[in-house]
Amino acid sequence: MRPERARFDGEGLRHVGVPYDSDESFLDLAVPRVRAALDESRRVLVITGAARLALLADALGDDAGHVDTRVSSAWYGHPYRTLAAYHDYTRGRRTLVIAEPSWEGLSRREITELIRYESVVNAALSAASAVMLCMYDLREVPPAALDYHEVNHPLLLGVDGEATSTRFIPPHQLVLNDDHAPLPEPGPGAVTIRFTGRELRRLRQSVGEYARAAGMDRNLITSLVISVSEIAANSIEHGAGYGTITMWENNGELICEIADPGGSLDDPLPGYIPPEPESPRGYGLWISRQLCDLVELRTEGGLLRVRLHLSMQS
Repeated sequence: MRPERARFDGEGLRHVGVPYDSDESFLDLAVPRVRAALDESRRVLVITGAARLALLADALGDDAGHVDTRVSSAWYGHPYRTLAAYHDYTRGRRTLVIAEPSWEGLSRREITELIRYESVVNAALSAASAVMLCMYDLREVPPAALDYHEVNHPLLLGVDGEATSTRFIPPHQLVLNDDHAPLPEPGPGAVTIRFTGRELRRLRQSVGEYARAAGMDRNLITSLVISVSEIAANSIEHGAGYGTITMWENNGELICEIADPGGSLDDPLPGYIPPEPESPRGYGLWISRQLCDLVELRTEGGLLRVRLHLSMQS
């Protein structure tokens, strides 16, 4: 019988990139580490494809009943909700996570956000008592994602064991694709509304009405209105006290850009790290990243622009 759980001992995150090239090598890497983790009373979570989960269960035998499993396509449906789920799973527990996304059918933007998420893990879970083995199937992983696995993981696992990655870059220094490029101009038919602190309720109503007229799914309208309200409230409380919101449609998305002439970005990872429960600040961007498909930020000429993207249909 496996013991219930060992006492949390405060060890930090060990984030390891693990390339492999066959189901056999996956099992060779995973099985002994799962068994060792169970012997250490760690909670174990494995996230991969359904077929590989079945192979792992067969290889583990009775030990499979002590392992939590998730299918990649569901677990990685939204990178920053995944980050929140990891945060909840590892909080106060000694854990082993063996995980890999499903890369099939992902767009360039989705691949980019998964790469960024993998970097942010280093900061978001730095205090977690967790070993995270991030698996990269060389037969399936896109070249861009494979190239960044050495950049995003402080440690790499190979035939000779773990080694320090000489290419590792801390998450606050990571720059991807067009991170610093100017945002494209709003699309045709864009509507702009000015707001102040006394007009937040009207702003929420206007966003909801625009989204309904555009044909957005009812449940998604609520997510959009909450996100816009959080960012606008930040502009009022911490920025100039007023701002503008511009809304337009593009390729099945509704895009809302909140512009704050007095805003700034002091946090190197804005909205990526879950705020502490007792913190009075830091929730606006975190909530928006959880609810929206993409959040882009730019500071240009003293103007902070927060651009929210959300699909019209769920």
